[in-house]
Amino acid sequence: MQPPSQIDGARVLDWAWSDAPFGMVPSPEGQEGVAIHGLAVCQYDGSSVVYRFSCNGNWKCEQDFDYESVEVAKSELPEQYRHAAPIWHLAERIPR
Repeated sequence: MQPPSQIDGARVLDWAWSDAPFGMVPSPEGQEGVAIHGLAVCQYDGSSVVYRFSCNGNWKCEQDFDYESVEVAKSELPEQYRHAAPIWHLAERIPR
């Protein structure tokens, strides 16, 4: 499933989707975690920082982390997201 062009106001650059979750984001107080089906590398306009957003089945960001480049954001997946191997796709670039 393709992501929207923006997530939390940041432009999607690259993305990966898996019907089987990449992994889970733990939730506080022993509640069941949130399954991560979407990974998106995003960037806010005017910023040089990129973010990897870990998203639920509706492309809602559940966790994010900042990186210096798209390549590093895609290559440094934590162990919790290695249940399925991501296949990265280049997002469609919409002219501004």
